[in-house]
Formats: sequence, C-alpha cells, structure tokens
Amino acid sequence: MTKLQQVKAIEISILVYPHLLITSLTLPIEMLRAGEAFAKSHRQQNEFKPLNINLVASSLKAIPNRTGLSIMPDCETVTAPVSDLIIVPGIWRNPRPVVSKQKSLVNWLGDSWQQGSHIIGVGTGNCLVAEAGLLDGHPATTHWHYAEQFKRDYPKVQLKPDFFITQSERMYTVASLNALADVIVHIISQYYGREAAQHVERNFSHEIRKPYEDQRYLEGAVDKHPDELIAQIQFWLKNNLTSELTLQEIAAQFSLSYRTFTRRFRQATSQTPVEYWQQLRVQTAKELLASSNLSIQEVALEVGYNDQGHLTRVFKKVLSQTPSEYRTVVRRKLFG
Repeated sequence: MTKLQQVKAIEISILVYPHLLITSLTLPIEMLRAGEAFAKSHRQQNEFKPLNINLVASSLKAIPNRTGLSIMPDCETVTAPVSDLIIVPGIWRNPRPVVSKQKSLVNWLGDSWQQGSHIIGVGTGNCLVAEAGLLDGHPATTHWHYAEQFKRDYPKVQLKPDFFITQSERMYTVASLNALADVIVHIISQYYGREAAQHVERNFSHEIRKPYEDQRYLEGAVDKHPDELIAQIQFWLKNNLTSELTLQEIAAQFSLSYRTFTRRFRQATSQTPVEYWQQLRVQTAKELLASSNLSIQEVALEVGYNDQGHLTRVFKKVLSQTPSEYRTVVRRKLFG
C-alpha cells in the first residue's frame, strides 16, 4: 500500500497540565490502544484506522505530577493536530488555580470544538471545558465533591450531579473513572465496532456494569415522561438497588413527601414506586442469572434482597418460575 493509499489515522489529543489525575490520562490511552490492537488483528488492512494519540500542553516543558511521574507533552496547542477526539483529564483537589493558568488550552478547546472535535471532560477537568463556554446551556456533570462550587462558578451550565455521564451532541462529561471507562468503550465501538468494544470491556471492566446508554443523560432525548425530578429518582433507583433506604427515606432525600412522591411517580410512569423498584430488581436479577455464575443467594444480595427465598417469591410472582428454572431455560437459549 502506498502512502497515498494509506487510511488516515484517528487523531486523539489528551490535554496535560499540572495536578491532573494521572489515571484519567493513562486509563483511556490503555483502553484505546487495546481496542486498536484488537481491530488491527481482526480487520482487513484497508479497513483499519490507526490511532495517533498526542499529549497537548501549553508548553513542551515536562509536567511534574503528584505521583512522582513527569509527563512529557508531545506538542503545544499551536502545533497540535486537528483532533477527532479530545480528552480533558480530571484535576486533583481545587481546579481553580489550574484553570486560571491554562488560557491557551481553554482557547484551543473552543477552537477545536468549532473544527468538529468530540470532547470528553473528566470530573473537575470539566471546569476547563466550562471555562471555554462549551457547556453553557447544556447538561454536564462533575465530581460530586465539587458540584456545589461548579454551580457557583458556571451558573449557565445545566449541572446534572446525579448522573455519571452526560452527552450533548459531540460533548461528553463524566463524573468518575468508571464512567470514563464506559464512555471509552462506547467510543471504541464507534471506531472499531461492537466486537472490539466488548473485548476491551471484558479486559478492563471485570465487574458487571450497566451499558453506556443506560447511564447517560442525553440532551434532547425524548423521555417517557417530562417530570425531570422523577427521572432523577428513577436513575438513582437504578444505580442503588442494594440501598437499605426505604422509599419514604428516598423521597425525603429528594425533598418530597412520600404522598407527593407516590402521586408524581404514578403520573409519570403509570407505576407505583414499589412496582417500579421491584421491576428493576427482577430485570437485573434476570441479567445476572443469564450472564454470571453467581449463586442464587449472591444474585439476591446483588439486587437488594436479603435472602434467596425473598428473590424466589418475587420471581415466581412476576415470572411464574423460580430463579433456578429461569437460569436453566435462558442458558439453554444462550448456549444450547
């Protein structure tokens, strides 16, 4: 293959600066490289697109890190390539001093967005994205510890602190490293397909996780109902199946009386909160029974029931079969 015939590389830039959370730099690189390696070995040569990953900084000086590892930038903003994807890592502790000294990176983010780049902001790294004005009027999340300060510093941003992931067109924001991993798996599926994404997910996320689409707040999505507070409570319930809080306590946590909570929930979903939470637990139990080797007792604990008997009673009521019977049938379908 001649140089003229070579497939153009996917350009990925990762911003680097003092006090960045180094795992939010290294984790996406390792995951992306794993996806690239899988695709290279499983695709035709003329279909494979390599990754060109650059660390972009305001200068080429080595950047010290609290881990003791120095970061060597590959290029400055003035020489950085036009990027398909930009990752903005998290920042240790108070991000304000870092943000105030990174005007060139902030300006470059704005210019890159205008040129069509996708951007992933991680935790408090989203302060740099917000500083560029790219989140004004759009949903975003950040590390939970900094949420209140973020609201004060960037009041034009629609902060969604109860979501680990938000997506607004080409803009992703994540609140944690686990959420970052989920978005990177999603990006790999777009670059290299579902098989490559599943390969990376199996190797980097050993625990059972919900897919990217189930976790995100997607701007412009048409929800099943318009009650945003109830939607937030639904999200909380999905991600806290093992919580020992009662529904009354959960309602109070969202500043609702239980009576109002029940009424609004039924209006929004046509279900009671009890029915909805039971449905979530049964659905998750079905997934675990189908895809894991956990015992029935372990599955019960994973979905918030104290013992196997409780899960069995609910299962028989909803599905007219026991968890063991369900596992036998579904695995016959999956593996038979």
